[in-house]
Amino acid sequence: MRLLSFTYIVLTCISPLAGFALEKQVIDGVTYSVMQSQPEQVEIFWKNPDGKQLRTIPAVAKDYKKRGVEIEVIMNGGIFEPGGIPSGLLVQNGKELNPINRKEGEGNFYLKPNGIFVIHQLGASVIRTEEYPVADTHALYAVQSGPLLLRNGSIHPIFKADSKYRLHRNGIGVTKSRKVILAITDINSPKFPNLYEFAQLFKKLGCDDALFLDGDISQMKTGADALKPSNGFGSYIIVKPKK
Repeated sequence: MRLLSFTYIVLTCISPLAGFALEKQVIDGVTYSVMQSQPEQVEIFWKNPDGKQLRTIPAVAKDYKKRGVEIEVIMNGGIFEPGGIPSGLLVQNGKELNPINRKEGEGNFYLKPNGIFVIHQLGASVIRTEEYPVADTHALYAVQSGPLLLRNGSIHPIFKADSKYRLHRNGIGVTKSRKVILAITDINSPKFPNLYEFAQLFKKLGCDDALFLDGDISQMKTGADALKPSNGFGSYIIVKPKK
């Protein structure tokens, strides 16, 4: 399998509303938005404290604001079923709200190995579904999706470097230094990546492990944009400011 040759440009955009750096990175002609954070800044959200599902980004942003919690970034989480039900594991505030899914099936979620992004007391991890739970830890937040993009530095074995399936995508990874990377293709990018190239993005950003979250409907919003209308989703990845 041939290796891709990357053209790599980084443009840093500062959001005066959110007060943090969101990088625009152009790699091999694909434009990405990338956010780097510490594990303690990251939460997985599906239901509010009253047990109500919130199906849009502005609904989530307003809920956090009502509770006096500041957020920097909201990005949709893993693949979900009709009604916004996560397709697999969902842990929020240390409670399992939806069980792990070890079934066989069709579609990206079931493209084995699939995996889980998890925040625990030791930091953050992206693991194969079969590796859950992480030894000697308790999950504080977790979301299951698929396919895995990277595990221990290796790209998913079914991905092809010359695949013609180029789509809008988002994902999440963990670097060697245990930082969390959120990435999404810019909807106005002149071209989109195939899955092999999307996995390569996370390797380029220093990740050994990364997970595909979703495709065409994906969105990442910051600042005032988080209050504008969005697509409908299941779960969400929340990044809060550094303490």
